[in-house]
Formats: sequence, structure tokens, C-alpha cells
Amino acid sequence: MDETLQGLQIGIDNMWLLIAGFMVMFMQPGFAMVEAGFTRSKNTANILMKNLMDFSIGSLLYWFIGFTLMYGDSLGGLIGTPDLFFMSEGFGENYSDYTDLFFQTVFAATAATIVSGAVAERTEFKAYLIFSVVITIFVYPISGHWTWGGGWLSQLGFHDFAGSSIVHSVGAWLGLAGAAIIGPRIGKYGKDGKAKAIPGHNLALGALGVFILWFGWFGFNPGSQLAAAGTENAVALGHIAVTTNLAAAAGAVVAMLVSWFRYKRPALSISLNGALAGLVAITAGCDAVDPVGAVLIGTMAGIVLPFAVEFFDKVLKIDDPVGAISVHGISGALGTLAVGLFSTSEGLFYGHGAGLLGIQAIGVLAFFVWAFGCGLVLFYILKKAKILRVSKRIEEEGLDVYEHGESAYN
Repeated sequence: MDETLQGLQIGIDNMWLLIAGFMVMFMQPGFAMVEAGFTRSKNTANILMKNLMDFSIGSLLYWFIGFTLMYGDSLGGLIGTPDLFFMSEGFGENYSDYTDLFFQTVFAATAATIVSGAVAERTEFKAYLIFSVVITIFVYPISGHWTWGGGWLSQLGFHDFAGSSIVHSVGAWLGLAGAAIIGPRIGKYGKDGKAKAIPGHNLALGALGVFILWFGWFGFNPGSQLAAAGTENAVALGHIAVTTNLAAAAGAVVAMLVSWFRYKRPALSISLNGALAGLVAITAGCDAVDPVGAVLIGTMAGIVLPFAVEFFDKVLKIDDPVGAISVHGISGALGTLAVGLFSTSEGLFYGHGAGLLGIQAIGVLAFFVWAFGCGLVLFYILKKAKILRVSKRIEEEGLDVYEHGESAYN
């Protein structure tokens, strides 16, 4: 009987993790639709190609070496012991090893694809491929090891359940470095320095992408429980699903209200990004906060999001076509810090002091320094090699035909 029950538990846990991984993989077309919809039609094929390739390249390279760099035996708390092709001793022998590999692969692909939106409509395709390689085999696995691989941040007690910082902020800070070095799109800023709107070509695609991402997040966050069998896991999964959904809903509603008051119109694009901001923010603490805390975290993300977009666009003159830096970077950092406030077991607002908040702040800073620093080096090298940005003519006429020889809309 015990052996039968154990086999049943193993089967349930594995099946849940695979289903969650399939849902996270489905976020890839969600990102593609958001980025394509929020940008111009002449670059749609290029954007779809980038999203296809960062997942494909990421899958191969994370299997090749990325997984072991992230989860291998820790070397000084900084990096896992590298081994090739998932063949080191112990890997691939346990019932869950390949399931873990697949689930973590789709997370790595998410970190990579976030950058695509921040540098959209002016980046050479080959430069993007180089970036996808570097983030998958170097930047993401090392920072991921710090927490999920048993590294120095996990030893401090840092809490990022499903990746507000580990996945989303890392991608966003790399995107920030890229957008800063590559410069704005032609026509984004006038001679007076004022930002000009460059509307996306299809908000229906953008909205579809956001709904796909919202759905996929129920694999992203509940899947990070890594198990489903047993009463404790069942309760946790339901709890995580509820906090995830409430934060997203609050982010969408509050971002809509902010845009309504600030711009006199309830803007769809801001509301959509508000939902994503709520999702990113709750990802770190979805297991640790109660439903009220989740609504408050989503509310904070919805308030901050429109002002963050304005700050990067108008103050720093960073051209981010889809708002990826604000959605994934600022909201990711905000949500990571919020764990130190709203965690029912360790948070400041629940009478447990500021210890966890301080640890969360260290983690947020560490991820920023690492990812932004790596991004600056990488994109600077690509710029010096003269392969980062397309020519003026290609940018004006569209990347689709010049880079890929075909158009999304013939």
C-alpha cells in the first residue's frame, strides 16, 4: 500500500509540474503577441522570429550547460558546478530530473524574451541571437543559482518564490542596458527633446497576449510549488492561484484609474500593462502573502506602472516600445521588496520587524548590479562590433523584409 501511494504521489507531482511547464511555455506566444501588437506592423515578422529563436536557442543551451550552472553543487555560493548535456552524476537518474529540466528551461526562456520588447524595432537579428546565447548560458543561470540553486542569497534568507527578481527583473535590467546603449528609435524624440508617441499597430494582438500571459502565470506561480500531491500542496496551490489572480486584477483596475485621472482617458495599453505589473509583482511572494496583501501589492504595482513608464520615456529618454523595463524591472523589484512588508510569517506589517525587508533589498540590488552590469558589457561589445543596430534605411522601412525577406502582412 505504501509503495502504491508513493507511486501515486510521484505521478501526481510530475504531471502537475509538466502541465505547469506547458502553461509557462504558452507564455512565449503571449510575449510575442504583446510585443508585436505594441509595435509597428513593419517589424512584426522580426519580433515573432526573435520570440521563436530565444525559446529554441534557450532550450538547447539550458540543456547543454545552463541547468547545471544554476543547480549544480555550489562553488562558493556563486555558481553551480558546470557539467555538459545534463549528464553529471545524479542528474537524469531521479524520476523528476527531466521534469525539473523542462520546467526550469521555460523559465530561462522567459527571462530572455523580456529583453526583446525593450530593444524592439531597431536591433539587428544576429545581435539578438548572440544576446540569447549569453543570457541562457551565463547571466540567468548564475543569478538564479544565488537563490534557487542554494547560493549566497538563499543562505541569507532571501525570498523570491517564482521569480519577480530572478526571472523578470534580470530580463528587464538587461533590457534597460540594451535600450540605453542602442538608443531610441528614429522619430521617438523631437528636436526639443520631447518624447513622441509611436503607437502600436494592433492592440487586439496586445490584449490577446496579455490574457495568454495571465493564463500562463497560473503555471508560472502555482507550478513553482513543484508538487501537487497531499493536503499541504493542494492548499498551497489554491492559495497561490488566488493571490496571483487578485494582484493581476488589482494592477489592471488601478492602472486604468491612474490613466483615467492623469490622461483623462482609461487607456487600454496602460491597463494591460497594469495587469502584467500586478502579475510580476506578486510572483515573489504569492506563497507568503494573504489575499489582502496580494491586492495591496497589485495596487502598488498599478499605481507605480504609469509613472515608471513616463520616467523612463520622458526623464531618462530610454525608448522602451512595450514598457518591458517598467513592467518587469520596476514591478519585479517592488514585488520583491513587498515580501518583506506583507509576508504573513516574516513581514514588517505583520509585526516581524524589518529583517526580511533588508534581505530583500540586498537581493534587489544584487540582481540589478549583476544584470545591468552584464548588459552594459554585452551591448557595448555588440555596438563596437557594429552589429547592434540596423541602418537608418532598414529601421525606417521595417526590419521584416530586410532582415527576414518576408512580411507578416503581405
